[in-house]
Amino acid sequence: MVAVVVAAASLGLEGASSLAAEDLQARGWAASCAACHGTEGRAVGAMPVLAGRPKQELYEALKAFKDGSRPATVMHQHAKGYSDEQLKRIAEYFAKQKP
Repeated sequence: MVAVVVAAASLGLEGASSLAAEDLQARGWAASCAACHGTEGRAVGAMPVLAGRPKQELYEALKAFKDGSRPATVMHQHAKGYSDEQLKRIAEYFAKQKP
């Protein structure tokens, strides 16, 4: 939230509204991951933790699931539901979370 306020000061009110909407949108997409990967990507147990991992690493994994080059049980189905830009934003969301 602090980042949004700081961004508001530097971008102006209109830019802040857009930034906040983008963050909420990515958070909404990422919420579907919680069933397996935990709230905000903080998995407990056998599932990989997503929170705090490098954005590019997460994005590349999602792209590999989407194109079928990385084996999966259900991840390929999830990844195919998003555009590449959406996958980038999801990866960025998880990268920003504290593990």
